[in-house]
Amino acid sequence: MSTLREVLETHVRDGSVPGAVGLVARGGRADVQAVGRADTGGGAPMAPDSIFRIASLTKPITAAAAMMLIEDGRIGLDAPVAPWLPELASPVAVRTPESPVDDVVPATRPITVLDLLTFRAGYGFPSDFSLPAVAPLFLELKQAPPQPQAVAAPDAWMAALSRIPLLHQPGEAWLYNTCSDILGVLIARVSGQSLPEFLAERLFEPLGMADTGFEVPAQKLDRFTSYYRAGEAGVLELVDAPDGQWSSMPDFPSAAGGLVSTVGDWHAFGRMLLADGTVGDRPLLTSELVRQMTTDHLTPAQRKASGLFTEGQGWGFGGSVDVERTDPWNVPGRYGWVGGTGTTAHIVPATGTIAIMLSQVEMAGPQHPMTMRDFWRHVAGE
Repeated sequence: MSTLREVLETHVRDGSVPGAVGLVARGGRADVQAVGRADTGGGAPMAPDSIFRIASLTKPITAAAAMMLIEDGRIGLDAPVAPWLPELASPVAVRTPESPVDDVVPATRPITVLDLLTFRAGYGFPSDFSLPAVAPLFLELKQAPPQPQAVAAPDAWMAALSRIPLLHQPGEAWLYNTCSDILGVLIARVSGQSLPEFLAERLFEPLGMADTGFEVPAQKLDRFTSYYRAGEAGVLELVDAPDGQWSSMPDFPSAAGGLVSTVGDWHAFGRMLLADGTVGDRPLLTSELVRQMTTDHLTPAQRKASGLFTEGQGWGFGGSVDVERTDPWNVPGRYGWVGGTGTTAHIVPATGTIAIMLSQVEMAGPQHPMTMRDFWRHVAGE
């Protein structure tokens, strides 16, 4: 079996990624490897504490934060969200997913906290992006690859959302992404704090996640990686430099994909989930809430219709859950997710494994999915 370093170096040598940092932890031991460089211009070498835009790896963290408010008794899983999100008090849905945005009917029931956590509130991306009710998510809400400085502040964002019809009735179908951003607004309004303040106080500080947040301060920019996408012939094109969109706090801290972090920080978060919600002797979540967070909540039909999951995957709160063994690494109960900026992080309760890989190239790059597969082959011991 190749070593973790060899797996990562293969893709740096072939130009798929400028660099990467990987971590595989099991049985109290962790192997951390950093290869390549933070940019294509021969800049700083990658290091274990290099900072990355983790994109959708933000989603499990957001779900855990929402579960803390449930633990506090501030909200309930089955509670309608309208008292805190009045913009969603009287939603309408398009008559059919193919209907134009002005052919609407009233929602058959209120949107609940559970709907947001399971991505079944009716807002979000289907497998078919050409459906009429999807376009406003891009045009008005800027639901696209992360662009933090382009998104309106939460109140204005929610006002825009209220004018967009649901693509499906609440509870009917799984749709990607938007529900996490709505959860972020809900967390802020219920807690009376901004989302960055709540996450820092309740999660990042107790877990020692010192490099996780929605911006990178000036004193840490030397550890912040550049962000690329693969253009023609696989040539990497710069999307965002270290002093770009993440160098200041955005008006809308995206709970769906706005965080930056390190492998060490996400490892701390994963350890908390593996420990049934505790850090040291301090409980952050009950074991029951962790169980709900890491359990599949979709029907087989919803999993199949989503078009996003691989065979054998379902959805918990903020991340996928493997429900059957397919590839050697798809172990039932494996929980985690991937980020569009070239990141992956999962925990495997059955083996006590945490596996994280961070790089800085959008997953649309033709070689990047292979990087993910090779990484998971290594984790599985192939």
